[in-house]
This record gives sequence, structure tokens and C-alpha cells, in this order.
Amino acid sequence: MQYRRNPKNGDMLSILGFGCLRFPRKGGGIDREETEREIVKAVECGINYFDTAYVYQGSEEVLGSILHRNNLREKVYLATKLPHYLVKDANSMEKYFRQQCERLQTDYIDYYLMHMLPDVEVWERLKKLGILAWIQEKKKSGAIRNIGFSYHGGSGAFLELLDAYDWDFCQIQYNYLDENSQAGRKGLMAAAKKDIPVIIMEPLRGGKLAGGLPEKAREIFAGAQPKRSPAEWGLRWLWNQEQVTVVLSGMNSMDMLLENVKTAGEVKAGEFTQAEEGLFAKVTEAIREKTRVGCTGCGYCMPCPAGVDIPGVFRCYNVKYMDGWFPGIREYVMCTTFKRKRSNASLCMRCGKCETRCPQGIAIRRELQAVKKEMEGPIYKAAAWAVDKFVKL
Repeated sequence: MQYRRNPKNGDMLSILGFGCLRFPRKGGGIDREETEREIVKAVECGINYFDTAYVYQGSEEVLGSILHRNNLREKVYLATKLPHYLVKDANSMEKYFRQQCERLQTDYIDYYLMHMLPDVEVWERLKKLGILAWIQEKKKSGAIRNIGFSYHGGSGAFLELLDAYDWDFCQIQYNYLDENSQAGRKGLMAAAKKDIPVIIMEPLRGGKLAGGLPEKAREIFAGAQPKRSPAEWGLRWLWNQEQVTVVLSGMNSMDMLLENVKTAGEVKAGEFTQAEEGLFAKVTEAIREKTRVGCTGCGYCMPCPAGVDIPGVFRCYNVKYMDGWFPGIREYVMCTTFKRKRSNASLCMRCGKCETRCPQGIAIRRELQAVKKEMEGPIYKAAAWAVDKFVKL
């Protein structure tokens, strides 16, 4: 296993982290025996960063019990997340944190995140509820060692969040398909410039960049040298960038764990040849041929006078066609509606300013209407109602 140094505090973090959302399943629940076998093996192989969250059903409790039973707590860095969208006051911050510590059988959290922090407006709300004093007290007592946030959304809001607080680390969705969407390479470089460690989630888009590629993309990888699986190519693309600190993988089989550990022991930042760099451009093009809207995420269409996050909306729409309905609608809710000010497609006033600036010549107004029709049905409306009622307090 290789490690990269956290410039904020000197922690040596394994470049491969264990994402604890997708533990092995059995009989409708977590397969505790297999999960324990894999976690123990992961630590033996040098993995020392484990990421879970309050809302990952059963994950914190299972992870905590395994680490405690095998005397592994002091050998790993534990990361979990505050469900800020459920927080009503400082007392509820404390309630959730204490519950998490009980589940994890620990009295401190190494890396604590604001879960899915969407924008500065939500952070300002938390500040009004007293989160700064709460964080200060927790860090002073050692109950929280590092404070950060996880993020889904465009690079603009991400850059604003980076400047909104002296963060110890951050976590973003990033992979070769999202290089110019989500926080993207622009966000990665901005965080690195501030010496903020970057933890990567969804490095393979929930496995879609491993086993769910279109045939043309699979053929491109199959014909490349050296011979590597699509999953290995995707992970190496991330580790090739020295600004990436940890790549989380939701490893739910021993074979997957051992394959990823092997790759993590071999990679070097900056190792790609020019031909290998070009390989990803070809694969990305093959994937995008299957996309619905040919938006590159350049952002020239922004800002929208009505507040629509045009690149973000189209990215989620494309996720629906590439990855399936549920991932698409989940991304759409998180990135357009799970925030203080909505940025969804139905806000479009059809003014047409965006179309005059789009270098791809996309009929943006027409496509936004298609997004509205397909993405803002009854399920979306129910989710939006729940966000308004329980999140926007």
C-alpha cells in the first residue's frame, strides 16, 4: 500500500480508502461475516481510511463492532458525516454526533464531514444554528480531529464553499467522466492550492465505469496496452494526479479488494504516457455518444437569470440515460433541489440568453423542457416537498 501525506496535519493516508456504503449483502441486510473478513484483510493490506455516514443504513454500527472486536480502531482513520439536513439546532448536532460515536464504539472521529453540503447558503444556516462554536469545542476536546464536507454539484458552488471556512479536508465525486463536471479538475486543483486534502468518492460511478461501459468503450480499453481492466484504468487515472489524496472504493468482494490493493501498491503520480492520457479521451467520447445532451460542462451559458444550473441539470439528465433512472433522479434532487435556492430545469423563463453563449450550439431551452418533463415527475415532486419540509428549516 502507498500513502499520501495530509499537508494539514501530517497524517499518512492510504491512497486506497474503504467506502462503507456498499458492504456485502445477505438476506436483505449486511453480510456481517463477509464484511468482517474483508475489513480485517483491508487493514492487513495497509488500508487505513474508512468512510461511512449516519444515513448509510447499518454501516456505522457494523463497522464499529468489527473494528472494536478485532482491536483495529487505533490502526485506522474513521470518517463519518453529520446529517446537517436533519439538524434543527446545536442540541441535535450533539445528538447525532453522540449516536454516531456509540454506533462506531469510539469517543472520537478522525475525519468528520458535513454530508452533501450543497452551497454557502446552507453553510450560513448552520452557522446561525451555532455550528462554529460546536466544531470548536469538539476539536478542542479531541472528539473531532478534522472537519470537512462532502459535495455534489458544480465547480462554482464548490469554490465558494472552499473559501467559506478553514476546512481540514473535503470529499468530491471525481472520475475521468466527471473531469469537467461536478467539482471537477478545477475544484481539485483549487483545493490542492489551499493544501486541503481531497478524498474521492464515486471513482467508478458506482461501478458503471467498470462493468457498465458501452461496448465501444470496452473495446477501446481491451485494445490498449498494457492490459488492464476498466476498473484499474479508472483508478489509475485518479492516482496519476498527485492532488488526489485518497480514492474511496466500495469494495464488496474479496477479489475486488485484492485487485484494488494490488493496483494501489503499483501506481505512481504522473506515470501516464501521452498515449495513455489520450486513451481516456477516446473512452469518454464513446461514453458520451450514449448521452442525451452534448453538454461539455464548460459553463459559458452561465449565469442563468432564472437561477437554473444548466450544466448541472444536463449532467444529471445524462446520468439518467447512462446509469439508469434512480441514479439520475438521485443526482438531480441532490444537485438542484437539496439546497437553499433551487436550480432545477422548471425555473427556466425561456429567455434564450444561454443559447447565444453556448459553444456547442445546444438548443438549451428545448432541452430544459425535456428535462422538466422527464425528471420532475411525481417522484421528484415528493422528494422536493420533503426537502422543503424537513431540510429547509
